[in-house]
Amino acid sequence: MQHTFDYLIIGAGMAGEAAAQALREADAKATIGMLGDESHPPYDRPPLSKKLWKGGKEEDIWRPIDKARAEVTLQRRATKIDRAAHVVSDAAGDTWKYRKLLIATGGTPRKLRGGDDFIYYRTFDDYQRLRKAVKPGARIAVIGGGFIGSEIAAAMAMNGCKVTMLFPEDAIGARVYPESLADAVTAYFREKGVDVRAGAKVKGGSSGTGGTTLELENGDSVRADAVVAGLGITPNVKLAEDAGLAVDNGIIVNDHLQTSDPDIYAAGDVASFPAPALGHRLRVEHENAAITMGVRAGKCMAGQDAPYDELPFFYSDLFDLGYEAVGTLDSRLETVEQWVTPFREGVVYYLDAGRVRGVLLWNTWGQVDAARALIASPGPFDAENVRGRLPAAA
Repeated sequence: MQHTFDYLIIGAGMAGEAAAQALREADAKATIGMLGDESHPPYDRPPLSKKLWKGGKEEDIWRPIDKARAEVTLQRRATKIDRAAHVVSDAAGDTWKYRKLLIATGGTPRKLRGGDDFIYYRTFDDYQRLRKAVKPGARIAVIGGGFIGSEIAAAMAMNGCKVTMLFPEDAIGARVYPESLADAVTAYFREKGVDVRAGAKVKGGSSGTGGTTLELENGDSVRADAVVAGLGITPNVKLAEDAGLAVDNGIIVNDHLQTSDPDIYAAGDVASFPAPALGHRLRVEHENAAITMGVRAGKCMAGQDAPYDELPFFYSDLFDLGYEAVGTLDSRLETVEQWVTPFREGVVYYLDAGRVRGVLLWNTWGQVDAARALIASPGPFDAENVRGRLPAAA
């Protein structure tokens, strides 16, 4: 069957839904199609590791795609883009003709060999599967000490589970936080009852009626009722690559979110966009980037001049700690810490070559725009003159 739309969106996530809303607002009469490979319509992902474990309601996560009056086709995977014909083919044998196309395909979780039964946490289905295993006293193993791993470990502990956290780094968030903060967060998780095993590498796992046994490289083993892996994602770029679009750690787009084909756009986790304030391209896997990029992509597809000139922020909740962050957070950069209360409230600046490249606002709120302005400033900055640039408490 052939379908024809003015605008076609591949991907029914947050970026795709935001683009559909922007397209509808810009063009009331346009036909908008959306292909999603999940069985669910667009929903917010952050609650899957945050609010839904703190009493939030599942019915609150669904995004209002109906308002966009888009034709949404679920459980449908796009397999080929014919750029010359402006046609997308899918795995069911249908074709989808478009005038303008948005690729918002997100990413696929990285997996471990021998871990077929692990929950590679990303989707609502993953949440539902984990929810069935969660009860007081349940043994939950979390593989990964980064963004998702730390959020899930905290959520499981707050729901009365016996949590074992395994990761190869020296501390939780070691790739992102300065060493002192990473050590403090690790100690904090242990205080909350999490069995944190830093420096642990999972070799494989085997499942049986009594749960899953993880085998570690050092010879130890861990028994669990459920295993959750948060190992990051790989951007879904194959569709773009096969179509001959420029790809480098994501689909390369310009400031109007156009790919190397002017009729094809990309947004969300899969897009590598220019970040002038940082002096290099960026690919960001967080809610703010997905939604704001989706909105700008929709506007640009509809012919408006709406460049994506925003440096996205991201946020996290870990027990009663929380943060917002902007720019590049990399513990290999020079870090300058500014604490009101050590490791409980403050600001961390990330410096490189006299510029602020990232800002971590630790239990410090209302400073995202000020952090963006600081990153955009030419400086020069060093440890002495950057400290105190942002208030550590709002």
